[in-house]
Amino acid sequence: MIKLSNSTISIFRECPLCFWLQFRMGIKRPDTIFPSLPSGMDMVIKHYFDSFRGKALPPELKELDGARLFDDIKLLNAWRSMMKGIVYEDKSLDATLKGVVDDILVIDGKMVILDFKTRGFPLKEDTHKHYQGQLDIYTYLLEKNGFNAGHYGYLLFYYPDKIIDSGVVMFDTKPVKMDTNPMNAEDVFRSAVECLRSDEPPQPSAGCGHCMYAAARK
Repeated sequence: MIKLSNSTISIFRECPLCFWLQFRMGIKRPDTIFPSLPSGMDMVIKHYFDSFRGKALPPELKELDGARLFDDIKLLNAWRSMMKGIVYEDKSLDATLKGVVDDILVIDGKMVILDFKTRGFPLKEDTHKHYQGQLDIYTYLLEKNGFNAGHYGYLLFYYPDKIIDSGVVMFDTKPVKMDTNPMNAEDVFRSAVECLRSDEPPQPSAGCGHCMYAAARK
């Protein structure tokens, strides 16, 4: 059975050849340095949001009238876990797709994805668009697990603003609402599975730096 996740699907979106080489042939992309700050911030933000659960929304989301935080913390922690996550098995494809969510909002009886993002700078006009596929997948997984999911989600961006006299770093925040399309997630899921089952390598993406470097070395 083929097992995919949002992170593996993101490689497929970036370059089908890199995806095929890594998950079909075992030839992994070179590792890059990943800063530890985003992971640390992610954990701090989750604990912070949990302190509001069952009470009220954090101030960052005060503009979302009628929303509340998903109150099944046991289930949410399972979906947050890298070992578990929220999983859908497509028996016709003989493949699974997994996502690891940050949080869930409940708005008008529907479950809405809430994902935390940490940046070093304020948002650009198109910053949120880079996460469209991720929100599509998470909405798809909620629906395939039998939940009533809203076809939209929120990205909550945190970025540094200033350091006050005590040495504490102050962060600014910005929530961004995005429409989601679970059918797009299903399409890319199926395409990724078909790619891995093919004996022939796919063409690389035109802008893939890894493939351009490998070609230049030849």
